[in-house]
Amino acid sequence: MRLRCRCHGVSGSCAVKTCWRGLPPFHEVGANLKKSYEKSVRLARRSPNQLRRKEKSKRRVPISNDELVYVHRSPNYCRTNQKRGILGTQGRVCNRTSSGADSCDLLCCGRGYNTQVVRYVERCHCKFHWCCYVECKTCETMIDFHTCK
Repeated sequence: MRLRCRCHGVSGSCAVKTCWRGLPPFHEVGANLKKSYEKSVRLARRSPNQLRRKEKSKRRVPISNDELVYVHRSPNYCRTNQKRGILGTQGRVCNRTSSGADSCDLLCCGRGYNTQVVRYVERCHCKFHWCCYVECKTCETMIDFHTCK
């Protein structure tokens, strides 16, 4: 939580100051969470009621309250795993030109992608004529769809 303040007064003077606590911007929260995830610590069971660091060289280092920890590795979301309810990415629509999370390179897990050209027909350039009908033209566009192999 951050302390934020705003001044109120004539011509920008600070006759009255109002302060409140608020969350940082959402993108900042997300960036901090991602940073914690990337530095997360894997734990192993030492006894039925105790956990410790899995990495032997760092077992003596105490786990701090602000560290993100995990016991099991994340499953491979690239492949189908019906037992865990993971559908995999085969057949998913991806963006060939993106470098983000929706990119074909990332989503298709190195398997490549298929490209399909789809003819898309829609009403366009519509005009309302007094009274009482709408006249439209039909527009046709060709759209490339990319799906993971």
